[in-house]
Amino acid sequence: VQLQAFGGGLVQAGGSLRLSCAASGRTFSTYTMGWFRQAPGKEREFVGVISGSGGSTVYGDSVKDRFTVSRDNAKSTVYLQMNSLKPEDTAVYYCAARRSGFGYYVSSRPNEYDYWGQGTQVTVSS
Repeated sequence: VQLQAFGGGLVQAGGSLRLSCAASGRTFSTYTMGWFRQAPGKEREFVGVISGSGGSTVYGDSVKDRFTVSRDNAKSTVYLQMNSLKPEDTAVYYCAARRSGFGYYVSSRPNEYDYWGQGTQVTVSS
């Protein structure tokens, strides 16, 4: 599967952005979809994940209650709605896919994902 993330940009602190990740292929609903981010000089950080069915979501502690992951299996697209953005949210954001079946499997571990998008830059100014 090929993934393409888009929607990044420059936003002021307190603002919102919605990232999208479009996937190729006809079996999108069988993939667990994760979002990760990486800031310069830092390790890749787990942001959020949604199961193939959309019935399970998990978030990283630093974004909990501010970010929301959702998916539209008919459009083979996963979204990351980011609200109340902070300068420390500045990073390149990546979407990733793991073949897990249409169920409730979620994972926060980058090494469990099989496919990665190219990343989209999010910059939050203070």
